[in-house]
Amino acid sequence: MRIKTIQEILAEKNLDALLVASDSNRQYLSGFSGSSGALVVTRTDSYLITDSRYTTQATSQTAPFGVEVVQHNGPMALDIELVLQKHGVKTLGFEAEHVDYATYLNWDKQFSAELIATTELVERVRMIKDAEELKLMDKAVEIIEDTYLHVLDFAKAGMRELDVALEAEFYMRKLGASGTSFDTIVASGWRGSLPHGAASDKVIEDGDLVTLDFGAVYQSYCSDMTRTFAVGTPRSEKLVDIYNIVLKSQLAGCDAVAQGLSGAAVDKVVRDIITDAGYGEYFGHGTGHAVGMDVHENPRVSPAGETILEPGMVVTIEPGIYIPELGGIRIEDMILVTADGNRNMMKKAPKELRII
Repeated sequence: MRIKTIQEILAEKNLDALLVASDSNRQYLSGFSGSSGALVVTRTDSYLITDSRYTTQATSQTAPFGVEVVQHNGPMALDIELVLQKHGVKTLGFEAEHVDYATYLNWDKQFSAELIATTELVERVRMIKDAEELKLMDKAVEIIEDTYLHVLDFAKAGMRELDVALEAEFYMRKLGASGTSFDTIVASGWRGSLPHGAASDKVIEDGDLVTLDFGAVYQSYCSDMTRTFAVGTPRSEKLVDIYNIVLKSQLAGCDAVAQGLSGAAVDKVVRDIITDAGYGEYFGHGTGHAVGMDVHENPRVSPAGETILEPGMVVTIEPGIYIPELGGIRIEDMILVTADGNRNMMKKAPKELRII
């Protein structure tokens, strides 16, 4: 079905074939999860070109997708060219955002077909998640929610941020995750003002607020969640007030997600609350992004988010306020757009300020 959708798009764009080089797009269309290979989709057939290390794996994984596996023994481009010649391909689309200039020059020399740049051709299809994808994403969410509840019992003053990150990552793997969606963020005290404050050697102190932003990969699908909690009674009443502002804006953003709205419209709901509270200049990033096989996908929930939300899209709502030298607050959920509104995929992890 996925290959057929791409073949229909090829016909619409007057392309004879598409060469898929990005790992996520290749796996989405073929099922192949190996790290080396290229997928060629023609108007009638599809081929995965890989080497002898992966042929057995590729044959098994691509079978449900109807993709033929071709083993290359020399340069991969030579076998790609044989496939192109077999199908009389004259115009070959390639993923412009995933191909560097050196690779393009090599292909232009090796292939007889005219190379045509495409942008997000497969990614636009990936925006809408099917039932099987959502099942995997629900499991990835369950893993991080259970991990967060574990962290609330584990974390304490005197630990390093790195200790908390390591425990979270180990616990996620115990629950079935194959890895993390991104480098785990643990930012305590003043480091909370760093939106992407990766876990450091800083020792968590009594009274610190701690921002934990993390995600799990489960069977190739990602989750992404942020919570901020306090270790002991918070030292800063101002940060507690800011927490309540961020929570109010986050809840409003979650409620606002619906088909027919643009990402920019949802962002405005969130941003207006923070701006009206006097902290607009301290909320410098977009409200959210889509999640799937990659942790950051389109559409975006931001002032520039023009894409109209549709059922099956999964987006994050993650406002934050960051005060230099004081700290910061961010809260994040993953929201599924449905035909009658939305479903918050986070069910267990509390959002009210927890003091441990």
